[in-house]
Amino acid sequence: MAILFFFFFVSFIASFSFSLPEHHFHFTKHGLRQNTSSQSQQYLEITRPLPFANLAPSCTFHILTHDFGNTMGLPPVSASYSPPANCSWTHVALQFNASSKGTQYDRIAAVWLGGAEILRTSTADPTNEGIFWTVSKDVTRYCSILVNQNISLSVMLENLVNDIYTGVYQVNISFLYYDVKKRDVSLSSYLDSNRKLKLKNEVLVNNLRSEYEQPADLILPISGNGSEGFWFRILNESELHGQRVIIPKNTYKAVIEIYVSSHGYDEFWYSNPPDSYIQMNNLTTKRGHGAYREVLVNIDENLVGSLVPFPVIFTGGINPMYWEPLVSIGAFDLPSYNIDLTPYLGLLLDGEAHFLGFGVNDSIPFWLVDANLHLWVDNNCALPCKVHTKALAFRTPKFKIKRSSSFLGLDGSVEVEMKRKSEMSFWVNSTAGYLTTIIKRELKFKSKINFYLNGTEKNIKQKVKEEIEVRVLSDSGGTISQTKVKRKFPLTIISKTLASRENGTTLMLSDLDHEWKEKKKSDGGSSSSLTNRQHCNGWMVVQDHNVIHGGATTQQTYSYSDDVDCYSRIISAANGKLVNDTANSLCAAAPLKFGSFSAL
Repeated sequence: MAILFFFFFVSFIASFSFSLPEHHFHFTKHGLRQNTSSQSQQYLEITRPLPFANLAPSCTFHILTHDFGNTMGLPPVSASYSPPANCSWTHVALQFNASSKGTQYDRIAAVWLGGAEILRTSTADPTNEGIFWTVSKDVTRYCSILVNQNISLSVMLENLVNDIYTGVYQVNISFLYYDVKKRDVSLSSYLDSNRKLKLKNEVLVNNLRSEYEQPADLILPISGNGSEGFWFRILNESELHGQRVIIPKNTYKAVIEIYVSSHGYDEFWYSNPPDSYIQMNNLTTKRGHGAYREVLVNIDENLVGSLVPFPVIFTGGINPMYWEPLVSIGAFDLPSYNIDLTPYLGLLLDGEAHFLGFGVNDSIPFWLVDANLHLWVDNNCALPCKVHTKALAFRTPKFKIKRSSSFLGLDGSVEVEMKRKSEMSFWVNSTAGYLTTIIKRELKFKSKINFYLNGTEKNIKQKVKEEIEVRVLSDSGGTISQTKVKRKFPLTIISKTLASRENGTTLMLSDLDHEWKEKKKSDGGSSSSLTNRQHCNGWMVVQDHNVIHGGATTQQTYSYSDDVDCYSRIISAANGKLVNDTANSLCAAAPLKFGSFSAL
């Protein structure tokens, strides 16, 4: 992944040419004058520890060790996977350890098991003294793949090594297996008996509530052929990539999990100006199409879901010194996104192949997208078995988008507002019973970019909000389960470009504030809340695509709580060093609040 620094407006300064070569948007710390140290430094992405991390694993399988040097254009590195014999386990963690030394861009990477992506990650920018980091991810939801014998684990990390970019990424990957007996669901029973649930009479309600938290019985990768990674490369808004699948006729629930990341001219899509601004000012930048992007999911010719991804910032982005040693939210473990396709089982359960495809509205090169189709099947119905389903009410999603702009030369503003709203109800009849589900969803997006001082100052404000409500009813009309999820991703960036006192250099000032906020509430009072926020401030003097010197501070507040667990951490760094780190796992007595988000 080429690291494209989003400050394209450096080319707006009158004293600079508008035909600067593209490499002026690639920033590394190659020229950075750092304090020397003999010790390798650990880099961190702040998240809560895995709930079972305090337990000793039942067994560990170290599956891959590889040095990613000149891997550009090569296929993924592969290793054979089989679950360890004579090992009792209910949960599995993937551990991704990496280290590097020298000078290098950050790189995008991914791990696939049996063609299904289980981790999307990126690398940190190394230093001459060396850096290292660890990603630990709960991959229990992929247990229907993890129980398989003799399948391939594949790792993609394209890197380039030469006289200037010397950093090689050393990667070690292991699986850690844990035996955790949970209060509601035991995956041991799932593995031993293929989870033959007795969803009858009074047992129906209790079991079905936990059913939606259990791993799928089958996962079908919706991915590429693997020659250049298993992801699809989307170059423009007219492209639709995917594959045809046939799903079992006894499927009673389907959820598609989407992995996505933006690169190239769209790496900083949330800062892109409209094409009219570029044309009006005779600019040569290719970072256009405005600041709205939306990933679309299709079944055949039908749009069935969409998402606006969280704007993950890689470690070379905005100011590389922000991300020493704290990396941005999601940089080491990019989020995946779930869309419930159960309402469309009436279309999918005909025994025919259907095309599941992905596109990106307004996109320019390039986006990496793939997905996993999680399927829950009825193993109790007698063969030949078919689950029956039908849509009761389906409203075409309401879609509105409004764009406006006002410019005078290089100064002015541009706004985009988008809203999608849908509601559907359907029933599924299986041995679990006759169940009716109602799904409501609303997605809101708003972006405003202001340009000042002949385009040398740029203010970005973006808000993404999503609300989802899922309600499951029994054949008598009683509520079996009800879940509400609310998310919002606010982003603010203020940046300025000034003439530097040093010849051939530019001074860049910036301020960043971004956040992932999520609340979930289920019937019976079960709730969870997550707030993860970073605020960064810094300056740097750059020459060509290299940072010569500068300074930066990063402050992060992380807070998670649910009915049984909680974790909070306040951490800050300045000029590449941690200056404060306070963690707390003591739960407060006050109940979680679950208020409504304010309107956009």
